[in-house]
Amino acid sequence: MLDLIPSLGPWLHRLADGQFAVATIVAASGSVPRPVGTSMLVTESGEVLGSLSGGCVEGAVVVLAQEAMDDGGPRLESYGFSAADAFAAGLTCGGRLDIHIQPVPAAVPGEPAHPLRTALLQLAEPGPDQSMALVRLLGSPGGAAVVLHHPATAGVAASPELSFLQGEAALQVEAILRLGGTGLVSIPGAGDCLPDWTGQPMDGSAVLVESRLAPPRMLVFGANDFGAALVPAAKLLGYHVTLVDARPAFARQPRFAGADQVVAEWPHRYLAAEAAAGRTDHRTVAAVLTHDPKFDIPLLEAALALDLAYVGAMGSRRSHLQRVGELLSAGVPPERIAQLHSPIGLDLGAATPAEVAVSITAEIIAARNRAASCLPLRETSGTIHPHPAPTPAPTDSDKQEIAWT
Repeated sequence: MLDLIPSLGPWLHRLADGQFAVATIVAASGSVPRPVGTSMLVTESGEVLGSLSGGCVEGAVVVLAQEAMDDGGPRLESYGFSAADAFAAGLTCGGRLDIHIQPVPAAVPGEPAHPLRTALLQLAEPGPDQSMALVRLLGSPGGAAVVLHHPATAGVAASPELSFLQGEAALQVEAILRLGGTGLVSIPGAGDCLPDWTGQPMDGSAVLVESRLAPPRMLVFGANDFGAALVPAAKLLGYHVTLVDARPAFARQPRFAGADQVVAEWPHRYLAAEAAAGRTDHRTVAAVLTHDPKFDIPLLEAALALDLAYVGAMGSRRSHLQRVGELLSAGVPPERIAQLHSPIGLDLGAATPAEVAVSITAEIIAARNRAASCLPLRETSGTIHPHPAPTPAPTDSDKQEIAWT
């Protein structure tokens, strides 16, 4: 659902108080194009917002959504590859999706709105970069739905609307929220509402948790042609991008206006100040494109001392060897230097600044996903669309941490 936030406001405005249904992927296996939490909204007239599978099952889901609006009852339907019937709705890629459909009745003046309608209106208000979460009770016509701001620090006990969550279920929900993740949490004893993976009834209902943290940061050091190409590429990946260069005349060129922030400051001083203020974390990426030892070395000393997601530095192999020698002389531990991506980027044969930007972002994606190799899909086997593993139940240490926060 959260991926629809940029379009929710205009869509709800056109819908006004009319009836609609929300179809959401609640389970996925095999090769599937979209992850758990992906939603599609359907009106009585068949107008659609969003997509669940890129076209494989949308038509069938629209029909099921309209049936749900007719009788007011939620649905759960499974879609997978059907070799027996070439015309059956299913996933030609061979995966499987379980899709939950929640009808939302038309608003009636003077009566409380359906909780999911209220939640969607709340989701449409904040900016696209704000941390938030949506917690939904599935399987009941009432369809409880709660919007939480600042999910990383939100507690179930602090939200009266989530009082139905107790014990282990509450701990699991809080663990997902803290990580900014998405997951389905069962609630034993709440009624036989949803089937599990095998189609057998679960002993209870379920809660779908969707959350997101503020966008990760990418710090691009170097106001040059390569920095100008990397800024928009990083924005496409969802990063909050800051361009940093010690030379104001270079940093303030119009071609860097696409960055979220442009800073004229010595790179190592800026990074140290940001880290001290708590504005860097394990998701932060640093791309050092300055290609000048007087900037590079102190900056890399500072960057390699932090627990960042990725630190890359531009330069030839000869420059890299000189850089390693200077970092060792400066006392940077060898194991930290081994984490440096230098020369920066994947070997794609890139030549132009735009191609180099693709090379760098490709390496960042590979590092983020811990890809062992980067081969053409035709030379690999297995699932093409990997979906995140379910969020594990919290450990004893997680429970203690949650209890204290």
